[in-house]
Parts: sequence; C-alpha cells; structure tokens
Amino acid sequence: MLNVHAAADVPGAVREVWWSANSDSAITYRQRVGLFTRPSVGVVVQTLLNPSVAGVMFTEHPVTGADERLIEASWGRGEAVVAGLVVPDHFRLDRSGQVLERKVGRKRIAIRSLPNGGTFEQQVPPAQVNQLCLDAAELAVLGELALQCEKVYGPRRDIEWAFQAGTLYLLQCRAVTTGKARSEAPPPAPPPRNPVATLRRAQLFADMDRRQAEQIARLLKERPFAKGETVIMEGSGGAAFFLIDSGEATVSSKGVALATLGPGDYFGEIALIDGGPRMATVTATTDLVCYGLTFWEFRPLVERNGAIGWKLLQALAKRLRAADPS
Repeated sequence: MLNVHAAADVPGAVREVWWSANSDSAITYRQRVGLFTRPSVGVVVQTLLNPSVAGVMFTEHPVTGADERLIEASWGRGEAVVAGLVVPDHFRLDRSGQVLERKVGRKRIAIRSLPNGGTFEQQVPPAQVNQLCLDAAELAVLGELALQCEKVYGPRRDIEWAFQAGTLYLLQCRAVTTGKARSEAPPPAPPPRNPVATLRRAQLFADMDRRQAEQIARLLKERPFAKGETVIMEGSGGAAFFLIDSGEATVSSKGVALATLGPGDYFGEIALIDGGPRMATVTATTDLVCYGLTFWEFRPLVERNGAIGWKLLQALAKRLRAADPS
C-alpha cells in the first residue's frame, strides 16, 4: 500500500496487505510448492519517498547469468518499471562499474504521490520520454550499492532502489528468483456495513440463529473490488469464500457467462472445505464489496461447533439437489 496519508488509515492498509496472502495467486503458488498452510505476513511501515528516478538492479544478469549488473530505470516511482507501465532505460555494468551498455526506453508516464494519499500516473514531458534518466555519476553509485549488497547479503541480488534529491536509497534487496490512479480529493467515507445482516441474507447461512451468525461474521473481512476486476480465476487454487454485500459480479466458465450475482449471493464455498481449484471465474461488473472468509479461520470454527457444521452441510445438500434434481 503506497502513500497512506494519515495514521488513522494505517490499520486498514495493514489489513489489505495481510489479506493479500490469501489471494488465489498466492494460494496457487503455495499449493504448487507444498505449503498449503495458513500464511503469515509481516508488514513494514516506513516513510514514503518521492523519487526523481527509480528502478531495479540485478547483480547478476537474470537471463544470461553473466557476472554483470543489469539496471532498469524510469522517472518517478519504481512501480512504473516493476508493473511494466513503461519501457524502461536499460543499462549494463561490469563488476568494476564500467558501463557496458546504455539503451534508452520510452518512459511516457511517471508514478507520483498524491498529497492526500495514493498515487497517480503523470504524463512525462515529451523531451524526457526518450532521454536517459541516469547519468554516469548515478550509475557509479548504483555499482557501489551492488558491491555493498553482495558483501552483506551474498551474490545474485535483486535490488529495488530510488534517487531522491540526489541521494540513493536502497528499498529492497532479495535473492534473484525465476496501479490505479486516485483522485486528488479523498474518497467519501463508506457507509457503515453490517456483516451479520449480509450473512443472514445468504441462503447458505439462512438457517443459522443469531449467535451462530455472529460467530461467523466476526471472521469476515471486507474486500472491495473495482469494476472489471477478476475476483477469482477458474483453475487457480483458492482458500477464500466471498459473500457479496453490494454491487454485481458475473460468473463464467471457459469463457461462457453462467450467472449474475448480487447482494446476498456468495461464491467460493467449496474452497472453505477442500482448498481445491476454482471451478469458475468471477468478475466484478460494477464496483463490488464482498466479505471474505478463509479456510484458515473457518475450519477451527466448524471443528469447535458441530451445530454450525451440520447446518452448513444441510444448506450445501439443498444447493446440490437444486442443481441436480436426479
């Protein structure tokens, strides 16, 4: 989460980062490497830079394996490079810092910070689109940084860096492995939401009494999705169930639209039980607000409370009979 402007917004931003560990892509990766356990995510809160130039640097060429530094850079924040929003400038240095190659990119936008929080895409002046954004002195400093990182952390480093007011900052250093604009005005505060009421509108939970509904509702996490955003993807791994509070979404399989979902509808319930691959794709057709529930929170609740588990089994059985009357 970038440019969280007020201290009061930090808890919500931390929750967003925590939830990212339960995304379908993260779960798919964890299943592939045999780590289908409840994820744990640490969150670092630090001062946000407003860099003039930023990018990435590899202390070994990530494609050829050559013993050289590969640098990609663009104007503004490094997200433009990492997210592929620009064709970055490309540089290669040998271990002594000698420049082996300079290749200018096409840097049409720069990611900048908004004064009230968030970031936006700023158009780069035409004269700078095809102008190299790093000079010889800055490349030399980056070469020194590569040497220091290798000395402290070991070889084959993937480094994120930024220059602000002429000073080089190390943002991230890890082992080599094979954005949406916001308006200047802060968004209006959302209306208070009632997860218990939303839960009890859903057929899956309709037979729960008030106390049982409240037990489940305490585990729900609010999850907003923008219009057009894919919520879950067919074939990917999943560990989260979603209950729609507001907005609409479409369900499709193999490119064929199957259904439209709205408030009170839900999807992904099978993932609460087996963590298997998603059986369909769900896409937000309007701005969408869901309540999310993960396998990790739900299973202990059912194991402790047989009455809740039995009612859910009955609700699932009714749904299966409705889908297949035979």
